[in-house]
Amino acid sequence: MEIYLVRHTTPNIEKGICYGQSDIGITDSFPSEVKKIHQKIPISEVSKVYSSPLQRCRLLAETFKKEITIDDRLKELNFGDWELKLWDSIHSKVLDPWMNDFVNVTVPNGESYIMLQKRVVEFFNSLDTTSDAKNIIVSHAGPIRALLAYLRNIELKDSFDIKIAYGEVVVI
Repeated sequence: MEIYLVRHTTPNIEKGICYGQSDIGITDSFPSEVKKIHQKIPISEVSKVYSSPLQRCRLLAETFKKEITIDDRLKELNFGDWELKLWDSIHSKVLDPWMNDFVNVTVPNGESYIMLQKRVVEFFNSLDTTSDAKNIIVSHAGPIRALLAYLRNIELKDSFDIKIAYGEVVVI
């Protein structure tokens, strides 16, 4: 199986805001970003598209004109109480412990990075990787990094060294 991991296009949100699982829209650059993404994938050969249910992923998934399976396990990290807050407004008493160990520390009313990786790996392991199919997975930077860390045997704490730009396509 060949899989095209695709990060959503640029979200329509001000920089500096924590927006993990918040369902925010896309920017006006969406059509041009989609065009670049389509040029990197042999869409006519793709069997299936999997997508996070959040609109910044789902809208991109729809552009491939294929059957789409929406899966909650492909969502970004659940930032719980921090969703849609300015990072700078999160008190250091609660932010610092997470920043010092984001892999294991759970965001208040959210999840830890290891929890995210567990659900993404569970999703990946549910796929039939023995087939010759070409599939697209549209998701977010966190799940893509966590999956690549798992597949490449990289420690989660080091996975942020894997840069995933908006609209980036990674082939596995």
